[in-house]
Amino acid sequence: MSTLEKICIAEGDGIGPEIVEATMMILNAAHARISSKKINMGEQVYLEGFSSGISPEAWEALNHHKILLKAPITTPQGKGYKSLNVTLRKTLGLYANVRPCKAYSPFVKTHFPKLDMVIIRENEEDVYAGIEHQQTLEVIQCLKLISVPGCERIIRYAFNYARQNGRKKITCMSKDNIMKLTDGLFHKIFNEISKEYPDIESEHLIVDIGAALLATNPERFDVIVTLNLYGDILSDIAAQLTGSVGLAGSSNIGQDFALFEAIHGSAPDIAGKNIANPSGLIQASVQMLDYMGQHDIAHKINTAWFNTLKDGVHTRDIFSEALTEKLVGTMEFAEAVCKRLNNVSSTHDFSKIKMSPIPEKNIIKTEIIKKDLVGVDVFLCEKNPNINALAETLIRCAGNQFDLKLITNRGVKVWPEGSERTLCTDHWRCRFKFSDVEKTQAEIRTLLFNLEKNGLEWIKLENLYDFDGKPGFSLGQGE
Repeated sequence: MSTLEKICIAEGDGIGPEIVEATMMILNAAHARISSKKINMGEQVYLEGFSSGISPEAWEALNHHKILLKAPITTPQGKGYKSLNVTLRKTLGLYANVRPCKAYSPFVKTHFPKLDMVIIRENEEDVYAGIEHQQTLEVIQCLKLISVPGCERIIRYAFNYARQNGRKKITCMSKDNIMKLTDGLFHKIFNEISKEYPDIESEHLIVDIGAALLATNPERFDVIVTLNLYGDILSDIAAQLTGSVGLAGSSNIGQDFALFEAIHGSAPDIAGKNIANPSGLIQASVQMLDYMGQHDIAHKINTAWFNTLKDGVHTRDIFSEALTEKLVGTMEFAEAVCKRLNNVSSTHDFSKIKMSPIPEKNIIKTEIIKKDLVGVDVFLCEKNPNINALAETLIRCAGNQFDLKLITNRGVKVWPEGSERTLCTDHWRCRFKFSDVEKTQAEIRTLLFNLEKNGLEWIKLENLYDFDGKPGFSLGQGE
């Protein structure tokens, strides 16, 4: 008898317990070689006082089993609770989010019958770092953090996934025409790694036109790799284009852990009514079986599930007057899948999907020859100042150590030669470049002291560095 793979099961909230029951019915009927342990996470755990939404006992079980099949959870509103999904991805190192999006035409209604693509999303960085600050009464900031190793491993994962699964083309999407450093880094590393895979076609699209093409011509895409926020949005769009977000499962892959889940929410409005579509979690379980190497069971379940759709056995979310032969509830749908498990014939090709983690291999060099401190951006909180008077005060504070180069408000230059039509808040960025003096932190401390002495409230500063003679910061207008 084959060894059973140990997994954790989280029933979640809302419709979670129903779709877990339906999915486990199918896994058991298909004789999946798994041994499961239920763990508690989600809304009730938050309310019991665990701010992460998961108890220490659940963490212990996860660390032992290393694979989690999870239903959607609800994060309580209004008390500052952090997203459990983000916590799991970061804590367990689940850097790759993999979302297959496939049309099941003509058995599920869609405008794009040939759609068959995979979106691979960086899962840990970007604005999902969750680092936000209210700096003034009028301005809040959110930090977007992008790293060299973070970019490299997700892009390398995408190329390896494409090669292992017979995909021929990868599209990188970013917004590096605006965010030239953060998104620019992602694009640059994509270009470098693509050279290692001459057998795979590669292209880059600005994410706005990429999203437009996804919405109007999704069949042109094969694999998309992108940053965290863009991937979150694009993958939901792509899933809906297949016919329903309720059909899609999601994989979160790390070096040692893996998490599989439906992409939809907990839908508390229909909880307990036996009308939810369990397909998303069923598909997640199929991806889990492929991840574990149980391709035979994955194929059997996937084929039975597809044949259920083909026979017109549909839940409410994919109901169609023309296509639906029998409208069923959650458990009835699962029972219909179970009845078809012994019939593995299918016109659809469900291949042995490979989505295992890849060995760590960092080839993008981060060593630098020279790092020079060349200035500082100081952010001030000032309500309705006279801009020219403010500039005169800043120049006095700078003394002989710095030259004041510009003042911006929400990124728009207001000095020198700013527009009177620019909407200004109480948040000002003041860029100082070193004069021909010794460039040390001591001069910056003196500058801050002078600002305080002149009644100016500084709320944040960012040192400006050149890396190998190239600016490590975005330039302002006219700079």
